[in-house]
Amino acid sequence: MGVVSTYVGTSLSGRYRLDAQVGSGGMSTVYRAFDTVLERQVAVKLMHRDIAHNPDQLERFRREARAVAQLNHPHVVGVIDAGEDDGMPYIVLEFIQGETLKERIRRFGRLHVPEAIAYAIEIARALGAAHDRGIVHRDVKPQNVMIDDEGSAKVTDFGIARTLEQDGLTADGRVLGTTDYVSPEQALGHVVTGQSDLYSLGVVLYEMLVGDVPFKGENQIAVAMKHVREELPDVQYHRPEVSSALAAVLDRATAKDLGQRYATDAELIRDLEEVLAIETARSGHATGEATTVLRTLPPSARRRIPLRLRTSMLAVVALAVAIVGVLVAIGVFAADQTEKGTGSGGGRNAERAPSTELRPVSLQQDGAADYDPLGGDGEHADEASAVVDRDNNSTWSTETYPDGLTKDGVGVMVDASPGVAATVMTVRTPTDGFTAEVYGTTSATAPEELPDDGWVRLANAREVADGERIDLETAGNRYRHYLLWITELPEGESAAEVAELRLYRRQNR
Repeated sequence: MGVVSTYVGTSLSGRYRLDAQVGSGGMSTVYRAFDTVLERQVAVKLMHRDIAHNPDQLERFRREARAVAQLNHPHVVGVIDAGEDDGMPYIVLEFIQGETLKERIRRFGRLHVPEAIAYAIEIARALGAAHDRGIVHRDVKPQNVMIDDEGSAKVTDFGIARTLEQDGLTADGRVLGTTDYVSPEQALGHVVTGQSDLYSLGVVLYEMLVGDVPFKGENQIAVAMKHVREELPDVQYHRPEVSSALAAVLDRATAKDLGQRYATDAELIRDLEEVLAIETARSGHATGEATTVLRTLPPSARRRIPLRLRTSMLAVVALAVAIVGVLVAIGVFAADQTEKGTGSGGGRNAERAPSTELRPVSLQQDGAADYDPLGGDGEHADEASAVVDRDNNSTWSTETYPDGLTKDGVGVMVDASPGVAATVMTVRTPTDGFTAEVYGTTSATAPEELPDDGWVRLANAREVADGERIDLETAGNRYRHYLLWITELPEGESAAEVAELRLYRRQNR
């Protein structure tokens, strides 16, 4: 017998109070819990007692914790802690307030086409982060994708994941995973790689578009064999408004022949991003998570979106910011959940370090300023604090230049007092595609001119996208100010906005 709800109200390791059971699987039960040390909600996956003493099952459970703990990605449910209590192993994960993608499909029947593509992109990005570390999920399905209360997708339950370099702990030929989404090679007990996850994601995308899984059968084996022998039904027959471009992506993602299937996550993501731009242009509007993902597309894909839509997306963001400001003013958020996930501020605005070897640099709220040595009249100085306020919805912007940037550059800088040898700068921007360089100075007062001997170039000119990671060549030198110097605006844009600048240093610096 597995763990039952009598554990509700008990505590694990004197720290995690189990408040409610929220799910149960073959090897564990998931609880909504409360971390009494850090005073936040978490999710606890508690292994069933009757299999806790099975060495293979126990090793699988521990491997899940190790595998997911390696992943540091906004679309992966993060592992916070792991341990054992009274012989029962458990894993502590960030708590996601929301619903599964499966529940969302059941509620709506089928999703709007751009929304379905947007979720597929987020899932593919999460899987890409796992595959880059040699981890294959092996059970990609909508039940294992959480949609948080901000609409973002997060992949969870790496319970049968294993590293690609490690031999499996299951018997040869055993099929792991849900057969509604199982890849042909996995159904046959063959070697499973990241391409198998991409096949399963293709099936998930099909279900989001059609509202149902592609194959039905008398039992799971019958369904699995259909994945081996039959092509997926024509998505355009069941959803005529799906474009040929999207249908082609779906066909390639679910190809039986591994040589015809997408070889990498990056290839699939690139095509999905292009298709999202195409579908948005065809529909003439974007809503929900599609709007968020559109803002993260590379410039090559965004150029497919009519300028009118790009402008309207920015207007929607501005309106949302204004509404939030009003809500804060009347105290609505006082009763809302203030801690979610790992306790870093919660939601989309929480950003983890781009590497486990890096640590974020603490920046003062008044430690940002515009930089306009070539104009002298300033570049929205009153907005500069937005780049360090940990809120991706507030932005600093350049002045408006209808004919493109009419001078060699403008910038925004942060004060890393008393000085730090930062190795990475990350940039969040709703108008990605501008060209920028990064400079540093050791001076307590930023030099008034650029170029100037007081400024040292730390990163050469590059096109900046939302979420861009810029490696800095500081050579171990500690710089007081770091300047993002914008030299060219995105094509078709008359201004550039920056939502956040964050610096990271190596652990030992």
